[in-house]
Amino acid sequence: MPKPYPEEFRADVVRVARAREDGVTIEQVATDFGVHPMTLQKWLRRAAVDDGASPGHTSTESVELREARKRIRLLEQENEVLRRAAAYLSQAQLPKRLYPLVRELAADGIAVALTCRVLGLARQPYYRWLADPITDTDLAQAYRANALLDAHRDDPEFGYRYLVVEAAAAGEAMAERTAWRICHDGGWWSVFGKKRRGKGGRVGPPVHDDLVRREFTTTTSLDRLWLADITEHSTAEGKLYCCAVKDACSGRIVGYSIDARMTSELAVRAVENAVARRGRAGGCVFHTDRGSQFRSRKLQHTLRRHGLVGSMGRVGAAGDNAAMESFFALLQKNVLDRRRFTTRQELRTAIVTWIERTYHRRRRQARLGGLTPIEYETIISPAAPAAA
Repeated sequence: MPKPYPEEFRADVVRVARAREDGVTIEQVATDFGVHPMTLQKWLRRAAVDDGASPGHTSTESVELREARKRIRLLEQENEVLRRAAAYLSQAQLPKRLYPLVRELAADGIAVALTCRVLGLARQPYYRWLADPITDTDLAQAYRANALLDAHRDDPEFGYRYLVVEAAAAGEAMAERTAWRICHDGGWWSVFGKKRRGKGGRVGPPVHDDLVRREFTTTTSLDRLWLADITEHSTAEGKLYCCAVKDACSGRIVGYSIDARMTSELAVRAVENAVARRGRAGGCVFHTDRGSQFRSRKLQHTLRRHGLVGSMGRVGAAGDNAAMESFFALLQKNVLDRRRFTTRQELRTAIVTWIERTYHRRRRQARLGGLTPIEYETIISPAAPAAA
């Protein structure tokens, strides 16, 4: 079953189709972007409903309806957790340990993650308790943690030294070091604790080693090395940022994302769009510079989830990502420097049209034997057009 097209890509194709010049047919636009004409017609009908030009449920309404139903189910489960917890804790001569209740709710179909979130429990200790019989030491630790947590909830401004006194008054005496460790594990700190340090001026250490070392032409297979970077350009409305992901073998832009803000989410969406369009990413090396967007935890989580292997160049060394820099140089020369753009939307349309229509399907590259990226991928991998 083919992978669905990314939402951002569909919106760009619809925008180009609507703004097409006289004499340009829908079939021609579909061919330029590598989609079927019937698919593009369907996207245009959906866009007309979303814009209010045609009757029907908009995409936003459909999403909101699904989210509302999901939220209702979630609230019902949360209420069930609270009801069962109140009944469980009201029983006489029961220690204040909720792990057995979590197990009972899991057997009734309520997710452990939801139960732990509602009850303020950590999942990892619960799973350890589930896999290993509880010891007397663990039981004593739980009683101490309960006493410290009760004291912290009553007086959030108290530090761990004051919590020790309160816990001792409740019958759970312990050393200050023990209280500090329990509070550290639970994150129970005074609201008047030390403030976190702000951002520093220096670039942080790389989160990956440089696995490429400027060898961009050694790979002869698709989806073995992806390069990524972010470029920016000014318009009358403000700056527009584009994060692109390029296959080092064919030179094709396998995924991109464009936004008015340069955040980690921009890079995450570009990777998600690349994986959605290619449908294969396991073991692929993802090479970038040391920008904060590429060092973010969100992006690292996305790379691990899709089986991508991270790689990073040095600070201030443009040659470490030269193949990606050359693409942005072409984009700058062929689109950005040709004229001034009034709106971000105008610039966005120009960028995606040049990438999909010109760079992918009309611009021949000497290193590919005079072929375009699409033609080259078709020759070396017949299944590649299915992901176009």
